[in-house]
Amino acid sequence: MKKEQIEEMLEKMGIEYRYHHFEESEAVNPPFICWLIPGSDNFAADGKTFFKVDKLDIELYTDSKDTELEQKVEQVLEDYGIYWEKTETYIESENMYEVLYEMEV
Repeated sequence: MKKEQIEEMLEKMGIEYRYHHFEESEAVNPPFICWLIPGSDNFAADGKTFFKVDKLDIELYTDSKDTELEQKVEQVLEDYGIYWEKTETYIESENMYEVLYEMEV
C-alpha cells in the first residue's frame, strides 16, 4: 500500500491521524491515531527483492478503553482485506491507552 492508500483507509476510521507523531504545536486530545512503517518483510528470489512487503503499525490512543472505537478501526481493516494482530497497553505517564494494530501491506 502506498501512503495515499493508507491515509485513505485511515480517513474511513474517522479519527484524527498523523504519520509517526503529532507535532507539539498541533497536539490533539484522544482519540487519535499515529501510523508508521517500522520496517519490511520482503520476499527475495535470485538474490533480488522479488516482492516488497511493508510492515504497518496503526497506534490508536484513547483516554479510556473504547471497544466500540476499536471495532470501528477493525471493521475498516477487514473491509480492506487486511490481516492484523492487536496488542494493548496503558501508558501511565500519559494516562491513556494504546491499542497497537500490526499488519503487513
